[in-house]
Amino acid sequence: SPTQEGSLGRSSLRRRRRRRRRRQRRQRRQRSWCPGPSSTMVVKTDKCAFSEFNIFPGHGMKFVKRDGTPLMLISRKSKSLMTQRKKPAKLTWTLRWRIMNKKGKVEEGLKKRSRRAVKVQRAIMGKSADEIKKLKAQKPEIRSAQREAALREVKDRQKADKAKKMQQKASTTQGGKPNVPKQTKAFNKNARGGSKR
Repeated sequence: SPTQEGSLGRSSLRRRRRRRRRRQRRQRRQRSWCPGPSSTMVVKTDKCAFSEFNIFPGHGMKFVKRDGTPLMLISRKSKSLMTQRKKPAKLTWTLRWRIMNKKGKVEEGLKKRSRRAVKVQRAIMGKSADEIKKLKAQKPEIRSAQREAALREVKDRQKADKAKKMQQKASTTQGGKPNVPKQTKAFNKNARGGSKR
């Protein structure tokens, strides 16, 4: 206001004006460097026909095939490789190779497929899958009883085999073959060597 300016000295007024100008300059710079969320710049980019990199405005070259299809290429390197008919999937620096070999975060749009492990009951030791399922569904008391019966059966079989062997042994010693002592060592008179000469 003019009354305040009149009461203040000239030097203090100048200081105030300088401060105000500096503040305004700072604000202008901030507006120009940092655009707000509403004024974000949209840049139209093309894809390189060979490497699939983004080509920003003012970069790359347009290559027209014989059939008239225009292709955008990012550099001479990609143009040269394309004219040599090289496959981009075989070159490690291209995006095609990275996609094929699952390197890094290449495409955000692709969702990961989660495979659920499905449990499948297979036949084991001559028993079918249905029989195994039935056995699993059985109560533990029945299962233990079956196990004990099977063990009893095996033990009975072993006892019967032992008894049979004992009977065979007894019959051979009684009347079948005469008991002949075994020769421990064959003695050969014509053998050479040894201390007896």
